[in-house]
Amino acid sequence: MPATTSEWGRVSARVPAQVLETLELAAAMVGTPVNQFMVQTALREAERIIEQERVIRLSARDAETFIHALENPPPPSARLKAALKQHRNANSKNEDSSFDWKPRPNRV
Repeated sequence: MPATTSEWGRVSARVPAQVLETLELAAAMVGTPVNQFMVQTALREAERIIEQERVIRLSARDAETFIHALENPPPPSARLKAALKQHRNANSKNEDSSFDWKPRPNRV
């Protein structure tokens, strides 16, 4: 089924002549039009950046240390207990004292 006009966006950019020549040369080398080359290259880089920002890579040793810390948390410190008490007191006027937290929307 063909895409409707509302399903498409437009990207344009003004670039120095030297940059355009480089893009045209690279696009010609892989046999694609400049626009297609730019979109494919930008999309590939965008996906790489998104994965890099979303994924935390750990060595096996660091992963074990992290899992151990999650499974065996230290007891709450005096400062943490005081902060929790302050939070509860500040929210005691509300019937529901749970956090009013919402995740950030996906950037993609």
